[in-house]
Amino acid sequence: MEKKTTTTIIQVPAVELTTISSSSSSSSSSPAKMKMPSIGMGTACASPVPPPPEVIVAALLDAVAAGYRHFDTAAVYRTEEEVGRAVAEAVEKGHVGSRDEFFITSKVWCTDLHADSVVPALTNTLRRLGMEYVDLYLIHWPVSMKKSPLGFVKEDIVEFDMRGTWAAMEDCFRLGLCKSIGVSNYGPAKLHQLLQHATIPPAVNQVEMNTGWQQKKLVKLCREKGIQVCAWSPLGGNGASWGSFSVMHSPVLKEIADAKGKSVAQVALRWIYEQGAIPIVKSFNKDRMRQNLDIFDWELTQDEVSKIEQRIPQQRGFSGEMFVSETGPYKSVDELWDQPFNLSS
Repeated sequence: MEKKTTTTIIQVPAVELTTISSSSSSSSSSPAKMKMPSIGMGTACASPVPPPPEVIVAALLDAVAAGYRHFDTAAVYRTEEEVGRAVAEAVEKGHVGSRDEFFITSKVWCTDLHADSVVPALTNTLRRLGMEYVDLYLIHWPVSMKKSPLGFVKEDIVEFDMRGTWAAMEDCFRLGLCKSIGVSNYGPAKLHQLLQHATIPPAVNQVEMNTGWQQKKLVKLCREKGIQVCAWSPLGGNGASWGSFSVMHSPVLKEIADAKGKSVAQVALRWIYEQGAIPIVKSFNKDRMRQNLDIFDWELTQDEVSKIEQRIPQQRGFSGEMFVSETGPYKSVDELWDQPFNLSS
């Protein structure tokens, strides 16, 4: 008789997102809380030729078996269908009890970031996912573009209607198409501007964050405003065309990892978790999937945290230059990222 092997599911803690009650009217809002797992599995495929859909679905099912329940996708990733298939199959096979056990994030892309296009864009996302709602819907970038059959063309970048598009995001929430709304790649000035007119404040700001780009001022601001930070590129974009080895080849992290009997990736992810942020990891390798989850039952010492925060050089990985245009709203990467910015202003 063939011996069966069982794999222990790693239990992932959750954080509370601050949102509003779905029953609140537009004129009055009451705070509400929802749970968001403290680590997410990303589904952006950086390689020019993405894996076949069957490979992506199989990898996501492996992630479910390991303990992941938080999956991050986006319209531009073109993986929403695969995420939906994996969730449906996991429920069908009894790996989880229901869709409600998952936390699904998706994002509206720049070509749909117009006041009259956001709700239809989410409707299309839900159709691809095969779901009635997403748990979190994000504005992918503070950039609006004309629709174009040519793909990404800088000349298609137009003025960004922050107020109108956020009102449409609030409509998505009130229609029950999503349980919370947020932003991605918003700098401090844009957050301040958004909070001045938002009826429903953003629950999340998903930004590039890792030990080599720590974003201390932005993280502090989000914490003060009750906005949960999610960290994309938590390992430095290793493997992406714009990525670097600043995290995975860091001698500081290696020294700490060797002393603790952990991997460099685990130390880097644990540091993000201890900052109160949620890392969005991505690996289709089963062993690394589990290693990336194994960050919750141990701690960094204060001395180790000090080394990470004082000895690792800081440099942004993804420049955002693709969104800079002489005819668009951002004439420089500093304008895109709200640099410089005085938090006291």
